[in-house]
Amino acid sequence: MTTNVFVLGLDEPNREILHALPGAENCRFLTLLDLEEIGQDRDMDMPGLLALASRRLDSFDGSVDAIIGLWDFPVSSLVPLLCRPRGLPCAPLEAVVRCEHKYWSRLEQRVAIPEAVPRFAAIDLRSPTEPAGLSYPLWVKPVKSFSSELAFRVTDRAEYASAVERIRAGAARVGAPFQWVMDRIRLPAAIRSVGGTAGLAEEEATGDQLTVEGYVRGGVSHSYALVDSLLYPGTSSFLCYEYPSRAPEAVRDRLFDLTDRVITRVGLDDTTFNVEFFHDPETDTVTLLEINPRHSQSHARLFELVRGVSNHEIALRIALGEEPVLEREGGAAMAAKWFVRSFRDGFLSAVPTRADVARAEARVPRARVEVTARAGRWLSELPIQDSYSFELADVFVPGRDAEECKRGFHACARELPFTVVGSADAGRPRRGTGDDENRQRTAARGA
Repeated sequence: MTTNVFVLGLDEPNREILHALPGAENCRFLTLLDLEEIGQDRDMDMPGLLALASRRLDSFDGSVDAIIGLWDFPVSSLVPLLCRPRGLPCAPLEAVVRCEHKYWSRLEQRVAIPEAVPRFAAIDLRSPTEPAGLSYPLWVKPVKSFSSELAFRVTDRAEYASAVERIRAGAARVGAPFQWVMDRIRLPAAIRSVGGTAGLAEEEATGDQLTVEGYVRGGVSHSYALVDSLLYPGTSSFLCYEYPSRAPEAVRDRLFDLTDRVITRVGLDDTTFNVEFFHDPETDTVTLLEINPRHSQSHARLFELVRGVSNHEIALRIALGEEPVLEREGGAAMAAKWFVRSFRDGFLSAVPTRADVARAEARVPRARVEVTARAGRWLSELPIQDSYSFELADVFVPGRDAEECKRGFHACARELPFTVVGSADAGRPRRGTGDDENRQRTAARGA
């Protein structure tokens, strides 16, 4: 008997991962909305997206057995909006919003685990007035965004005012459709008054960045994995993810405990999640960065290489109302996802060809390369980027340890030519570069 699983945002890399799952031969994975329809890189029509997805489900000639999502907002909100009327397992919409609204989430975190929450304040983006009681450096961001979009580190009053101005200009792109979702649930007065397009300021956390992966089923939170998130030196942009984490077991257990406490507090259920932390090894201080009440596709191939099956397996089992199986072996002692980035704007005139990608993957057994940028655009026009860099490609490599993963990444990156050139338009900042030496330096910087 075929199980029909509808996927919001199904692309080819994730389709391949899903079809590699145990028992996938009995599943039919169907695209409910594709990435172009979801439109994370432009204004989102939430009522239109919900109506379109609903029509497709209602007109399907067969059973709708599960609905899963592989992306951040709006997918994270569409999943419960589509599942709940059909009696399918999903997280409560209110719990999802409680996590994704950064200010509301901080309020809940402060109740559950006050020892791991920085000082923070909601800010009115119409005014450059600094929030009282906070000390620089601060991070200033919208109360709703993703992929660190419009998140700025500020160290003084002038930088704060500049960041607020930039956030005010762009916060509504995601905040306005998020407000539509907020209007579907009962909100506390404090959150209703702040709304979905306000800002948040919080004191900077320091240390090693780590991410807890987990799931909730039957109201019970299960934290099962810890992933290291390394940054390019001197930046806030990710260099690579490594699994399993190299953190001490005591740190892992502490983060698992904090995670399960806060997940219980926010009311998540029947969903996967990931929670990001900082741990300062010098002071042993732990600070929670954010709760993501959704699946983490970024880690999928890491689990596949180390455990033998991706974390998509857990999302699928939860969506089908089944208990996930966690104990599996994949062969690699460690796996890493490396980010090829540029830290300067420019016009992306050429990206690696399929032959380049095949040659790169042939350099390291079981390596995978995904070119995420598309030629013919300015890097600053690429969708879903952080505020300080531009992601060009992702490289997944297995290894016996972190050093072997690093060598594997460099071997692959040398086969990936990106051509980034400056502008001949005097009205455009000339920040790009196209020489081959710099292309290679961009791919390996800080590694």
